[in-house]
Amino acid sequence: MGEERTEASGVVQSVHRALTILELLARSGEVSVSEVAAELGVHRSTASRLVAALVEHEMVQQPEVRGRVRLGPGILRLAGAANARLDLVQEARPVCRALAARTNETVNLAVLADRSALYVDQVIGPSTITSYNWVGQHIPLHATSNGRILVSEMPSSVRLDTWGELSAYTDQTVTDAGVLEQLVAQARTQGYAVVRDELDVGLTAVAAPVRNAHGEISASMSISGPTFRIGPARVDELVPLLVRAAGAVSARLGWLGEAAPGAGPGTAVLRGP
Repeated sequence: MGEERTEASGVVQSVHRALTILELLARSGEVSVSEVAAELGVHRSTASRLVAALVEHEMVQQPEVRGRVRLGPGILRLAGAANARLDLVQEARPVCRALAARTNETVNLAVLADRSALYVDQVIGPSTITSYNWVGQHIPLHATSNGRILVSEMPSSVRLDTWGELSAYTDQTVTDAGVLEQLVAQARTQGYAVVRDELDVGLTAVAAPVRNAHGEISASMSISGPTFRIGPARVDELVPLLVRAAGAVSARLGWLGEAAPGAGPGTAVLRGP
């Protein structure tokens, strides 16, 4: 136990020092390894190893051996991803609220994160009773409507690799890659996906794509609720509202495609028949 605590303490210390280096570079622009060592209060060789690790992940750049250090392109990628998700949630939130109020069901927003769907926002309908918060959860792609939408426009070879392990979560979970391809093709054609009892028994969800300014699927919006309440007839009622709402968010993100006509700012898009 003592060795584990010592190892864990060392890892935390290294992370703290790496973050301190990044903060130093953000303030100063460029610094030498000696200045890094002085800031951290460590030997120059220790500072050099930390800088090398950050260089390996492109968090910092050191153009010349033993030269000065500056922030690298990896920081820009992280910042861009964070800003994109923050913009997505900010633009989608009023539409999600209106959709949840209109349907009295839970509305979720998800993005692709490696081989899973990462839930980035959730709005619960006013009459929905639930205590589970999906935000921050990584959900399997193959067993969810959001997941199937997020991979629906990938080349089939890429999608097959992206699925990862096709685990069964219930007796209804589809784990056959060929069947999944058919379901994804159907979702791509009709513009939405429906999944019943595949992730959790008693849970049904319908999802539609949210597109960025380039027309690419950048997120998926879903309505979910108990299967006993969301049967086929209810799905038929929810789909037009969901597709319209996803189109409204897409329009807010700059997409001018066919699914977003008349989807102006705000939530008026949900007030039609």
